[in-house]
Amino acid sequence: MTIRFDEKGLVPAIVQDADTKEVLTLAYMDQESLTKTIETGETWFFSRSRQELWHKGATSGNTQTVISMKYDCDQDAVLVLVEPKGPACHTGAVSCFTEGITERSSSLTDYQILHSLEKLIIEREKERPEGAYTTYLFEKGVDKILKKVGEEAAEVIIAAKNRDKQELKWEAADLLYHLQVLLVEQGLPFKEVLKTLEERHKR
Repeated sequence: MTIRFDEKGLVPAIVQDADTKEVLTLAYMDQESLTKTIETGETWFFSRSRQELWHKGATSGNTQTVISMKYDCDQDAVLVLVEPKGPACHTGAVSCFTEGITERSSSLTDYQILHSLEKLIIEREKERPEGAYTTYLFEKGVDKILKKVGEEAAEVIIAAKNRDKQELKWEAADLLYHLQVLLVEQGLPFKEVLKTLEERHKR
């Protein structure tokens, strides 16, 4: 591997969510932080303002597990695909890129809510907070969850039949939520469903 560092010994590192493909941040690496990232499996960067090495999440706990790393055709930029353990931005936002300049069309990042929802449902299954509806579903078991998926699917059909877009929007959201609960209960990651759709699309 030959990375072309600039005159200051740095290379830009684009950090991207491995699942959603959302760009989380743009940081910089020197040789040491690049090496530490590869060796530890978590992101390390070089702070240009503080002129020091820093481990992402060392203080906040919002670490980033490296899934893969690539460099571009000129070998002067690095793309780091990660599984984030929390917000990437110091403001608490998922991504540092939140302010719009122009927006012409939707992208896959618009569907970040599905990924966030899955994470929340997984947390609910593990922690079972009292009073949470998702906790209620998991405690009632798969039969209750299946019943709700069936009910919501029927509601979607009725709303569509009635040409009621507002109702259809609400019922479709309910169906997606209960479907996500079912997938978590079954131990099937939502990204596996998306992969299946992608494979079908390529045929």
